[in-house]
Amino acid sequence: MDVYFYEVFEEEAKLIKSLIQDRLDFGLTGRTIQESRHQEPPAKLISVRTQSIIPPEWQSQLDGVLSRTTGFDNLRVYKNGLKAPVVLGYLEEYATRAVAEQAILLILSLMRKLPRQIEQFSRFNRDGLTGNECLGKKLLIVGVGRIGGEIARIGLGLGMEVRGVDIVRRHDFVTYIDKEEGLGWAEVIICAMNLTDENFHYFSYKLLRKTKPGVIFVNIARGEHVSLNSLLQLMQEGHLGGVGLDVFEDEPEIGTALRTNQIEASEKAKMIKELLSYPNVILTPHNAFNTTEALKRKVQYSLDEIFYFLKNRTFHNKV
Repeated sequence: MDVYFYEVFEEEAKLIKSLIQDRLDFGLTGRTIQESRHQEPPAKLISVRTQSIIPPEWQSQLDGVLSRTTGFDNLRVYKNGLKAPVVLGYLEEYATRAVAEQAILLILSLMRKLPRQIEQFSRFNRDGLTGNECLGKKLLIVGVGRIGGEIARIGLGLGMEVRGVDIVRRHDFVTYIDKEEGLGWAEVIICAMNLTDENFHYFSYKLLRKTKPGVIFVNIARGEHVSLNSLLQLMQEGHLGGVGLDVFEDEPEIGTALRTNQIEASEKAKMIKELLSYPNVILTPHNAFNTTEALKRKVQYSLDEIFYFLKNRTFHNKV
């Protein structure tokens, strides 16, 4: 077998099959590596997303691993333990607009109390549903790279007052601000940072407690930027006005627990369950990238990398 794909959802599988046709011998599953319970790699080249944990003992049987993502934190962790010459690759940018729109979708839904609107429709009850408009609201974007810059453009288009926090100030249309000042100023905060050792748990309980009461917090970057425990504590205290998450701390554990209905076996999954009990919390399954347009780019880029690897034994984008 030339390549085996893990973590393939339905629409992605259809595209992979239609584009590969009979050019490769391949297999795929919607499961992660750990959920598949494979004892050995099905092929010398495998492709994963963010939730598969690659067994260290597979390294002697692998030639390459391609992550079908632009982020590659999971591969960086795996590389630290490598002793065999396994080539690790990732994708070039394919979903900037999609992820930025998901961030805006989450803040709009929280500002207009959309979950409560949906829940109360069956009673046609409007009590407690008064929301807020975007015009003039103070939006702080922490991490203003490709995605953060696109979020800023959309926020400005909605008439929001936008500020950015970043050590690199690359966008001339963004007004930058100091972190401490920005957190005290903002009414809405979106985390769009890349993950580094330095910004792990960047949004600590202590830091988020400095924000205005009622602030909305959204994370579409990496789950490790904020601990679930901190968010849950701030929700219990009534400090946060809303939380929107598309990424989660210890996401492989949470994803497996939810898919296999073993929530009680995972402390993080139990926190997720409690967060979901709040009407001003929206959680999505790491799905911000998932638009028709971005998915087509993602699958095409993945196959381009796979064919390139099979010919050249390396990737264009190596970890």
